[in-house]
Amino acid sequence: MSRPSPESYERGRGMDAHNQVMREIRAEKDKHYDPHEPTRVWLDEDNTPDGVVDSLTIILNTGGCRWARAGGCTMCGYVAESVEGGSVTHEALLDQIDVCLEHEAENAAEPADLIKIYTSGSFLDEREVGAETRAAIAETFADRERIVVESLPDFVDREKLADFTDVGLSTDVAVGLETATDRVRHDCVNKYFDFADFEAACEEVAEADFDAEDVDAGVKAYLLLKPPFLSESEAVEDMISSVRRCAAVEGCHTVSMNPTNVQRYTMVDELFFRGGYRPPWLWSVARVLEATAGVDAIVVSDPVGHGSDRGPHNCGECDDRVQKAIKDFDRRQDPAVFEQVSCECEATWEYVLDEETSYGMPLTR
Repeated sequence: MSRPSPESYERGRGMDAHNQVMREIRAEKDKHYDPHEPTRVWLDEDNTPDGVVDSLTIILNTGGCRWARAGGCTMCGYVAESVEGGSVTHEALLDQIDVCLEHEAENAAEPADLIKIYTSGSFLDEREVGAETRAAIAETFADRERIVVESLPDFVDREKLADFTDVGLSTDVAVGLETATDRVRHDCVNKYFDFADFEAACEEVAEADFDAEDVDAGVKAYLLLKPPFLSESEAVEDMISSVRRCAAVEGCHTVSMNPTNVQRYTMVDELFFRGGYRPPWLWSVARVLEATAGVDAIVVSDPVGHGSDRGPHNCGECDDRVQKAIKDFDRRQDPAVFEQVSCECEATWEYVLDEETSYGMPLTR
């Protein structure tokens, strides 16, 4: 089925001003990257439909997100880590995979069951990762149990997913939805697609799941807690609603809520520098997880940069304890873990929820 490109969404949708600002900010980037080296690789564990398993996370260094080259999302600085020139060769991408496998062999007792591959864009966009490379990566990890690949909804196609399911890999598509509220996604995140496009992508993955033999295919929705221009309370309310709406979509078995962290070469960074943005409180992460613990999906969160000024944080005294409770919730899905942590700063956070307004934020730093 033919679908419009991201560029076509920009025209006439009120995103031109956002994108112009974003292009100017991104032009400040002065660092360059080796196309034969991945952006990052690490070992961890993840909660999946198969239970908690060891994982190998790979961020491939590609030409970057197509939408980001037009301007892109207000909070995303990952495009600044992309290779210059807009494309990376098949051979270079496989060299990156080899580096990641060497890292795993040196640091893990045995190969991880779960492979997660991100590109700071869309793995299923063949301008970033060609069909030949996609098939080669599928063969490389055919001995694992499950793979997660990241993509915008436009590029989700059952035939592309068949490269993975046909070699015996259960396959999840991670979609950066950010929010189920279209206006917030358009005006605060500057992302062009609608919730209906996410639902259509879930339907496409469901078809891939139906066609697959002995393995499954599903969707992992990525949400963004507190994009710019929302107060703390608005952000919490939007997340609770978004988690519930995503969990109600057939095929979406996991919702991952990512609290915003301040990355360089972004609009959020510009706002933060001028005192116009504060990352979300860790108490807000806990509130959302508690409120959505009963939905029909795995709900997790991984607050990057917790406890720092540029990451989700509380007062500094309780940040590590709350972060530990969040990670415990990710594994056990039991909201009772949050009853074990408390701090005097909860009173300040509650005051912020009651009194902070979008036009006068942030109320606290």
